[in-house]
Amino acid sequence: MSTSSELVHHQLDAYNRQDIEAFLACYTEDAVLGGLNGDITQAGAGEIRARHLELFAQFPENKATIVNEIDLGSTVILHENVTRAPGGDQFEVAAIYTIRDGKIARVDFARGAA
Repeated sequence: MSTSSELVHHQLDAYNRQDIEAFLACYTEDAVLGGLNGDITQAGAGEIRARHLELFAQFPENKATIVNEIDLGSTVILHENVTRAPGGDQFEVAAIYTIRDGKIARVDFARGAA
């Protein structure tokens, strides 16, 4: 497992624990999140923090599990299964992580149905 893959796994673990500080520590200050081939939905650590605090409050049992992974060094692609709550909404996502200087600089998401 590359250091990029380890970083992405670390941020996913923090996401699943809803540990906002550990989660954000994996991202650059100017990181962006967006839809694949679409608009940027959050730009910068402040927007990412606000969005995830809202998400964690709305879905306190939210979990993402890895279905598959492609590790290309500075790009890591995870196929994730996300469950909002036991027995609740479920969906799949492909998350494409771009790593810069040892941190996540960008994530592009393609969402599907589980």
